[in-house]
Amino acid sequence: MIRIAILGDIGSGKSHIAKKFGYPIFNADKEVSKIYNKDKKSYKKLKKLLPRHIISFPIKKKFLSKAILANKKNIKKIGKVIHPEVRQRLRKFEKKHKKEKLVVLDIPLFLENKMNRKNDVLIFVSAEKKKIKRSLKMRSNFNPKIVEKLKKLQLPLEFKKKKSNFVIKNNFQNKSAKNSVKNILKKIKRNA
Repeated sequence: MIRIAILGDIGSGKSHIAKKFGYPIFNADKEVSKIYNKDKKSYKKLKKLLPRHIISFPIKKKFLSKAILANKKNIKKIGKVIHPEVRQRLRKFEKKHKKEKLVVLDIPLFLENKMNRKNDVLIFVSAEKKKIKRSLKMRSNFNPKIVEKLKKLQLPLEFKKKKSNFVIKNNFQNKSAKNSVKNILKKIKRNA
C-alpha cells in the first residue's frame, strides 16, 4: 500500500486536493470531530486536564478555542489526549484498507507528529496567501487568533515543501487540481 500524505498551510485546500485522488482518505480533522462528539474516554481525559473549559459532552469547539486562547500550554494538553487517539484511528483505517493500492492521508500535523514513513509520497499543496485567507474566512469556525496559534505548531512551510515529492499549486479551480493529481498518480504508479 502506498501512502500519499497531503501537506500544506492551513486553508491551502489540502482536503479538496485529497478528494481528487479517488482513493480512501484518512481525514484527521474529521476524526478529531468524531472524538469530540462521540468519544467519552477522551472527553474525561480532557475534562481532567482542562476542568475550567471542558464542561459538557459532546465537547464544543468554542470551549476548546477559549481554552487555547486562555493559555498557550492548553493546546499541548489537548494534543496529548487527541494525537494518540488519531494515531489509533489511522492504524484501524490502514488495516481496513490494506488491500488498496493507495490511500490518502489528510493529516495537518503529519510531519510534526512524526507520522511519516520512509516510503510515503509527500505532496505539498501551495496556494496564494489571499486565496488561503478567503478560504479560511468561509469556514464556520474561523478565528484568526486560533489559526495563528495552530500555525505556530507547524514546521516551516518551506521545509515541508522541500521534503515533498510533489507540489500542487492550488488555485481553487477544479480542472487544474484534477490535472495535477492525474499527472502525479501516473508518476506514482510508474515508480511503484
